[in-house]
Amino acid sequence: MGIRSDVMEGLGLSDPVIRIGVTGLSRAGKTVFITSLVANLLERGRMSSLRAAADGRLKAVWLQPQPDDTIPRFDFERHLAALTGPDPHWPDGTRHVSQLRLSLRLQGGGMFGGLRGARNLHVDIVDYPGEWLLDLRLMERDFAQWSTEVLDRIAGRPGADRFLTALQALPRDEGFTEPQAQQLADIYTAHLNAARDAGWSDCTPGRFLIPGELAGSPALTFAPLPPDLQATRLGREFRRRFDAYKSRVIRPFFRDHFARIDRQVVLVDILGAIHQGPQAVEDMRRAMADILSAFRPGRAGWLGQLLGTRRVERILFAATKADHLHHTQHNRLTAILSAMLREARDRADFQGARTEAMAIAALRATTEDMIAQPDGDLPAVRGCLLDGRQAAFFPGELPTDPAVLLHPARQGAQAWLDADYAIMNFAPAPLTTRPGDGPPHIRLDRAAEFLIGDRL
Repeated sequence: MGIRSDVMEGLGLSDPVIRIGVTGLSRAGKTVFITSLVANLLERGRMSSLRAAADGRLKAVWLQPQPDDTIPRFDFERHLAALTGPDPHWPDGTRHVSQLRLSLRLQGGGMFGGLRGARNLHVDIVDYPGEWLLDLRLMERDFAQWSTEVLDRIAGRPGADRFLTALQALPRDEGFTEPQAQQLADIYTAHLNAARDAGWSDCTPGRFLIPGELAGSPALTFAPLPPDLQATRLGREFRRRFDAYKSRVIRPFFRDHFARIDRQVVLVDILGAIHQGPQAVEDMRRAMADILSAFRPGRAGWLGQLLGTRRVERILFAATKADHLHHTQHNRLTAILSAMLREARDRADFQGARTEAMAIAALRATTEDMIAQPDGDLPAVRGCLLDGRQAAFFPGELPTDPAVLLHPARQGAQAWLDADYAIMNFAPAPLTTRPGDGPPHIRLDRAAEFLIGDRL
């Protein structure tokens, strides 16, 4: 009979392992984050804020074979080639769970470090779609609660009118056909995809967006219904399928993958949400609160029962695409994320694990520039657009006080009153790196120090 790896670690019979979960909200750049993090740990010339690398205790880092035979390997080499090759481009996004193992060789520091000798630490990085993390909230809701929440917030989002019209056209009797259910689920799924593409964060159920082998199954063939339809045969069947989705899809994922995570990274495209407007910002704030609520210690809910002793010790919320702003605005971006996180923590009654908010760019695609204007120069960034053109870009000035954004968002404002914020999609820049340097980044070394520095 085999011995579980976590038991062996506890007995000191194998090298310790840190498992880091990486997910993100709506195109936040998970694949780029993992690829650049691994590349910069392998070649540590740009990792000065990772103390073990700076003081020489981190002697070597290398890739190991995939530790779990049942989980696909994160395709690090292919993604790195996409980002750093002669024709650099952004790699494909996350569509399923994947994993990669790094091994770190460390020399003990301090007065007694030499007596302990060298040691190894394994870092398992687990990549999974952010849409699946948001499904956590469904586990503590029944079909009626979920339906009410969705229908209360859906108005004005892309594709919502078509779905609401389809609901109104449904017969309010006991009639039910499978084609009817499939058509309604398809219209709702199209709305979810359109909303996610437009920058909305809370798009559940997550597997409707990334169905994989479950495409077309009854577990993915339902939609929210108003109260008068919930009492019909269609409503009873959708309720049954909603419960099946929770028990057959959500619960196994978190049992098999989430329960093994020690540290969690949540990547957030705040700039994209700000560009979409106040409602998208408020939607993101609520989504972060729901994520944090899943990590509450001492919680007597389903997740606490499933995981037993809560293992997640640190959660990093990172605002990505900091390279789309001049460095003079980075502190403002961090302050906005910190304020959103603080409100989320208060709303979720969160305590326990250590959390951190940070503005990063896992791969820096721009350089800084100044745009001359009659009333003064604008601090901008310059980069290559997706169509190959070079452009200097000033997205607008973020406020020094995050409340300027968060208050109207919380009040349901339809648009920003006194500012216009823009985004631009840059392509990765061709790289010329020195030996020993990983890809250029912004604060990725600080992120690594927060995630694993205490174990090095």
